[in-house]
This record gives sequence, C-alpha cells and structure tokens, in this order.
Amino acid sequence: MYDVIIIGKGPAGISASLYTLRANLKTLIIAKGDSSLMKAQKIENYYGFEEPISGRELLESGVKQALRLGAEIVEDEVVSIEKEDLFKVTASNGVYTAKAVLLATGQVQKKLNIVNIDKFEGKGVSYCSTCDGFFYRKLKVGVLGNKDFAAHEALELENFTDKITIYTNGMELDMTPVFSEKISKFTVNKKLIAKVDGEEFLEKIYFSDGTSEAVDGLFIANERATGSDFARKLGVITEDGFIVVDKDQKTNIEGLFAAGDCVGGFKQISVAVGEGAKAGRSIIDYVRNHKLHT
Repeated sequence: MYDVIIIGKGPAGISASLYTLRANLKTLIIAKGDSSLMKAQKIENYYGFEEPISGRELLESGVKQALRLGAEIVEDEVVSIEKEDLFKVTASNGVYTAKAVLLATGQVQKKLNIVNIDKFEGKGVSYCSTCDGFFYRKLKVGVLGNKDFAAHEALELENFTDKITIYTNGMELDMTPVFSEKISKFTVNKKLIAKVDGEEFLEKIYFSDGTSEAVDGLFIANERATGSDFARKLGVITEDGFIVVDKDQKTNIEGLFAAGDCVGGFKQISVAVGEGAKAGRSIIDYVRNHKLHT
C-alpha cells in the first residue's frame, strides 16, 4: 500500500511528489504516454533557465529528480479509481492501493469528428458507465474506443447488459494482452463512424461506408481516461470539463486532489508546478491525519 498515488508525471505530478517524498511518504507515480509538454521545442518563460530549454528536457529532469528522492514510477495506463476507506487504482498491468490520490493527468483533447455527437449527450451518448449503465439494462449499447479504457468500460457494462459492441471508429485495437483476451466475447466493429442520429434519443450509428446499426446507448471511452473521466465515476464536481478544487487543490472527495491542466485556469508550467506543490503539502497533512484513523 502507498501513502499517495500520483496519476501523471508532468510538472504538476512531479512537483507534488518532491514534497511527498521529502516528507517520507511512500509515493507511486503512474503515467502512460507522452505529456503534451514533450512537443514544446523551446521554453523561454520558465524561471531559472538563462537559455531556452525543451519540454522533453524539462520533463526528464523532473522525473530524474523524483527518482533520486525515492519515487516509484510505473509506465502504465490507469483505467479506474475506486474509493472506500482507501483508494483502489486499477491499471492495465496491476492494482494499487493508497490513502490519497492526486490527479495530475493534464487535459487531453477528446473532440470527436462525429456529426451529432454533442446533440445526443445525455440522450444516449454517455461518458460514464458507472453513472449511466443502469439506464441501459438489457439494451443494446456500444463503447467507442480502441484502448484499455474502452475495454474496461465494456466490462463494466456487463453488469447491466450482454448486448455490447466495441466501436473502434476506424482504428485497430490497441490493448494490452489482458484486456485483449477479456473482450474476445464482445462484438468489435472497426468501421469509421460518420454520425449518430435519432429522434429525441440516440437510435442509430451511421458509418462512412453508408451502412448503419441500431443502438440504444453509446459510451465514449476514446483514447485514455482523463482526470475528468475519473472524476465522473467518483462523483467529483467538475465545471466545463475541468475538476473543481479548493485553494489547497482538494476535490469534494476526501483524500482526492487535483492539480495542473486538469483543473483549468492559466495553462502554464509555472502554474502547474505551483499547484503541484500546494497539492503535495495538502496530501502530507491529509495522510498524516489519516494515519491516526487507520
């Protein structure tokens, strides 16, 4: 068990870890894929660097700093977070528990070029199987996505229906062996989706080849899960797709914190680092108090 699990190894996540590690908290950082900062060729407005530095260099230096202080870093995709007394974080290749969790996932753009997708949000198009799966008992549903997150959502929907199709929207499946095996029981449709349509509620998916398929619900699990995806499932308050936090980076869920681009605001490295520092300090206080009760 860990004192804190940090999801994301960008400026906010690494900054927070520097504080939790120095406070002797057992800290695990889980991240998958490159941060958007990797694409920055030159950074000229970050304090302390006389000459421009690339985003890659800055990120790699931060990771080395965290490792030097004793961080454990796992390259893996988190697909689910659950909360009882402790947090259970499920990733593609393992399950981890912690007293506190920091969401520092950045803000991944998930805009889909599918006609009417926004029109049917809340009317057949959903972003949370935990929240809305109940409403589709014994009905035909689809999960849009081609990675482990989509597989996890499909497996969650089995609690409500056995009529499940995974729509990859023209992409090949890109899942770890564990999830590839688990979804073999589902129908997989790899056609490119052109639009969704219906009367008052979603009724059909139309493909670019001119064919269509009836469906009662479509759950969006495109790419990897973001902070907002985790927030929906946990009942965290969000606003315009961003996680709502207080001045100490606390969410409305005890023990769950968020920092960086996933909370919105001024998207700058310096801001993310500062929010990560505040989150780290808050996590230290929370874990030390939590020890008194566990």
